[in-house]
Amino acid sequence: MSRRVVDTASEGETAALARELALTLQPGAVVLLRGELGAGKTAFVRGLAEGLGISDEAVSSPTFTLVQHYRGRLLLVHADLYRITAADADDLGLDELGQDGVLAIEWAEKLGRRPAGAIDVALEDLGDDRRRVTIVVPDASRLAPGGYSDR
Repeated sequence: MSRRVVDTASEGETAALARELALTLQPGAVVLLRGELGAGKTAFVRGLAEGLGISDEAVSSPTFTLVQHYRGRLLLVHADLYRITAADADDLGLDELGQDGVLAIEWAEKLGRRPAGAIDVALEDLGDDRRRVTIVVPDASRLAPGGYSDR
């Protein structure tokens, strides 16, 4: 298991951290994002998108559509569970959606069960544009060789 805690001073730094992680992701990777409203979850997903070769401008919070798909080096499936219940989240079939790419789930605490091997990303608002980002990679099997570390 790898655990990395980084304080960022801007949305750009938060996105850069996500880009770095994205470069190591392999098909089937699941990234679970947790944090209060405005903590930077969507900014982190924009960074993942960039790291997967997708324009960050294409990424928006899918709050009203629940799930969006973006094509890059790998497919990025972006889900936002903010407006639904845990029971509804289980009915979305997210397990199948992300098999051929990367699945990023905002408000992951609404999931009834944690996907095996999922990467946890917790974002904490420290005020102004500062964030504390904690990334836990429990299983390196969904990462490229040499993957992500707790540098």
